[in-house]
Amino acid sequence: MKLKNSISKSILLLLLMVISVSCNKTIQNTNNGIKNEGIHPNLILTSQGVKNIRAQLGTIPIFDNTLKAVQEEIDAEIALGIETPIPKDYSGGYTHVRHKRNMIVLQKAGVLYQILNDEKYAKYAKDMLMQYEEMYKTLPLHPKTRSYARGKLFWQCLNDSNWLVYVSQAYDCIYNYLSEEERNKLETNLFKPFADHISIDNPQFYQRVHNHSTWGNAAVGMIGLVMNDQELIDRALYGIKDLKLDAKEKDDDGGFLNKDGKAGFLANIEEPFSPDGYYNEGPYYQRYAMYPFLVFAEGLHNVKPELKIFEYKKGVLLKSINALLNLSDADGDFFPLNDGQKGMSYYNDALVTAVDISYHFGKQDAGLLTIAEKQNKVLLDDSGLAVAVGIKNGKAEPFYKKSINLSDGPEGKQGGVAILRNQDMELVFKYASQGSSHGHYDKLSYSVYEKGDEVLQDYGLARFVNIEQKGGGNYLKENKTWAKQTIAHNTVTQNETSHYNGKYEIGSQNHPDLHYFSSANKNVQVSSAKVSNTYPGTDMQRTVAIIKDEDFEKPYVLDIMKVVSNKANQYDFPYYFLGQVLNTNFEYTHPKTLKPLGTKNGYQHLYLEGTGKSNKYNTKFSWLNKGKFYSLTTISDAKDEIFFTRIGANDPEFNLRREAAIMLRRKNIKNTIFVSAIEAHGSYSPFQNLP
Repeated sequence: MKLKNSISKSILLLLLMVISVSCNKTIQNTNNGIKNEGIHPNLILTSQGVKNIRAQLGTIPIFDNTLKAVQEEIDAEIALGIETPIPKDYSGGYTHVRHKRNMIVLQKAGVLYQILNDEKYAKYAKDMLMQYEEMYKTLPLHPKTRSYARGKLFWQCLNDSNWLVYVSQAYDCIYNYLSEEERNKLETNLFKPFADHISIDNPQFYQRVHNHSTWGNAAVGMIGLVMNDQELIDRALYGIKDLKLDAKEKDDDGGFLNKDGKAGFLANIEEPFSPDGYYNEGPYYQRYAMYPFLVFAEGLHNVKPELKIFEYKKGVLLKSINALLNLSDADGDFFPLNDGQKGMSYYNDALVTAVDISYHFGKQDAGLLTIAEKQNKVLLDDSGLAVAVGIKNGKAEPFYKKSINLSDGPEGKQGGVAILRNQDMELVFKYASQGSSHGHYDKLSYSVYEKGDEVLQDYGLARFVNIEQKGGGNYLKENKTWAKQTIAHNTVTQNETSHYNGKYEIGSQNHPDLHYFSSANKNVQVSSAKVSNTYPGTDMQRTVAIIKDEDFEKPYVLDIMKVVSNKANQYDFPYYFLGQVLNTNFEYTHPKTLKPLGTKNGYQHLYLEGTGKSNKYNTKFSWLNKGKFYSLTTISDAKDEIFFTRIGANDPEFNLRREAAIMLRRKNIKNTIFVSAIEAHGSYSPFQNLP
């Protein structure tokens, strides 16, 4: 009997030792390339990172200042109390803004708990999560029905996904503060149903290649990493298993939901990014998508290092950050290509994330430290610490933006965007693909900037983001009737019809091709691209250059557009200038009554303010904007008509900006060439020109 007991005790002891060794193997630091599934935090902020941060607090100014600001912010929120209202509003409405605010507050409270080791932040986060758990169990679909994929906390699954991406980080930070019973309650009644709703319940949102789905994939994957739920992690990486959608079904913006059957986080890296890191929806949506791309990638790197996510597709995620930073003007504002909101810049929090993660997991590019200094804050995690230490140690160097050509398409063979830079002048030449459902019908268009100010503008999107009074903060109908149309851009419109007849089905199958790009000569920066099929039987080629000539004060733009067609057409070529008209070399008349220039394809939104005839050899026009003078000189003949137009016709709710253009119209001609020069010259200062 004693022998049996002794053997039993020995076996039990041996089993405990095996279990202990097994657990210890699992609970090791991810910095050694071993899974870190047994301890928390391990998603974005890591346990080792917490130790490193605590050891250096008080000696890293930009990190210390960020921490202080966040602590003051969250202390104020705690003093106000917790509010989780029943959802009822569109973007910009109170309930929408409150839940959006809560997700950010939760994430920050979790981080503060880890760094400061103060339980009041963990308790605050727990109490709020428990309120959400209680509400979500019986929460119906959001009452607003506009979206193709309705959420529960928000009017669309996209915002629900935003919420879970942030809240998963909070849950990771307070995971060990919660009891097992509390964790089970949250996971069973809140997190798992939440993840299922934005994926299984809404495959039309989740199962596709699109920035919406990227947020959905990241949300499901990140909460899966915290919960150690392999089913959710696989669903995030590869999409919903064995699911097929109608290839012809479209979303609210007119784009196909899942035409090619590709889905999941890896597909969303593979398809939209070119090898150069250009994101096909344009910089505005690349900025928006970079947050879920990067934080989920960081979580995968920390918890699942064997995936080598930052090496996927030759490291395109980190490469894309450099591309995105180059898609900004001298002030850091992103060029408003496709559906892009003006004024969005690399000071946005998503770019703080991008810069810090790129520096920490990339090649420690010292230029990124200078941008971080301008942003004047860092992430309160491992990557933010790396940036803060780099700045403290004096490693920052200027981030130089030079002329660059960024290819488009998964293999870099679907056009692209060229940015020509010479001194203070920047020209953005767009010869990219359609850009998914957020693309515009503006092949071979361009815009011009001087010192960050628009000289010739791209309109961008027609939307007042998060302003409830303007369409619930969502896209306005004028985005389709105006902003997407060809005539809204600085390129050729044929027969008052948009490129590809304004049809996504056609536009998504076609793209321009690069003919030539060169930035080797510092005095002549040039790009040229060709496109066919924008109109049946018509080919176009545009060559643009910024030229620095010693006889000119500033670099000037040379613009050559060649059009070849198999039949006679009418060609309209607008230049959307900003500023005040100064003079012209042609006579023009004003109509007594303003009328729209046309009835459709964007023309219905243009008032005709003036009409003139070209001189024999050229047309000259000059204007003043923000203390700088500009002139446009274009080769023309007496048959060419010249229009002064202004945006705003058929716009009873004043949704469009009232901005002007000068337009050349050339009628009844098959083949033609538009050759123009745009000069920047001189300046005006009210302080130096007193009467």
